Amino acid sequence: MINRLCLHGKLHHQTDVRVILEQTGGRFYRAGNQRLVVDAQVADRMVIENLRGRFQIDINVLPDGFDPQQVGLVVCDMDSTFVNVECIDELANLSGHQATVAAITGAAMRGEIDYAESLRKRVGLLAGLRLEQLEQVYRTRLETHWGVESLLSELAARRIPLVLVSGGFCFFAERLVRRFGLFDSLANQLQVDKGQLTGRLEGTLVDGQAKACFLAEVCKRLSITTDQVIAVGDGANDLPMLMAAGLGVAYQAHPVVQEAMDIVLNHSGLNALNDFLGWIDGSEYGW
Repeated sequence: MINRLCLHGKLHHQTDVRVILEQTGGRFYRAGNQRLVVDAQVADRMVIENLRGRFQIDINVLPDGFDPQQVGLVVCDMDSTFVNVECIDELANLSGHQATVAAITGAAMRGEIDYAESLRKRVGLLAGLRLEQLEQVYRTRLETHWGVESLLSELAARRIPLVLVSGGFCFFAERLVRRFGLFDSLANQLQVDKGQLTGRLEGTLVDGQAKACFLAEVCKRLSITTDQVIAVGDGANDLPMLMAAGLGVAYQAHPVVQEAMDIVLNHSGLNALNDFLGWIDGSEYGW
């Protein structure tokens, strides 16, 4: 039996509400544009999938082992999750290799090719770019995804840190950490010589396993368990950390990631995570 189920998005007709209640057997609450069904009696994941498709809203079941009241850390992928672009694709546009790099990026995110191999190939095509061009991308192309500022405000109020983990680059991740006052970040270090990219990386390559290891490392620093972590990502290289967390969230993710996660957000901003930080009940909204 599933007894914690969250809905995000707009239902346009009262009959939509009745259909969902009939299929979930739940009680219905509303707060703004967010809806919540509690004490639902859903035994079949296909019921959830069908409702998602029919009403084009996010409907998610919180796993039994996850306690929203105990969340102590949020770990978030950077490219196409915390920010709205793939930074490497933006750099490739400046180097004249946009189509090639975008194709490799897409295949890697779908899990079709080895991530480490794909990254080395893509970085090699960036050789010769100047650091001021990277700064230009940061200032003109990077925007946070919908709901990030609301999420960060809620995390600050609850004193829950957020870390960025990225198969992308320190150049961007570290600037975002400073800008938003984030706890920490992990990303790849581009090798630079005389102000230009060499087309190589320095240090250990950040792949999916490195992301999961970093999650565990930060948990030790905070003296919490991985069960107290919400992890968010969109690509196949995020799967190890998503699986390691107490709650893994596929955010506007590739199919291979959505299929593996209980929590899937396709119609909401990242502020939907606010509703997984401490269990929502009627009393919290004065019902």
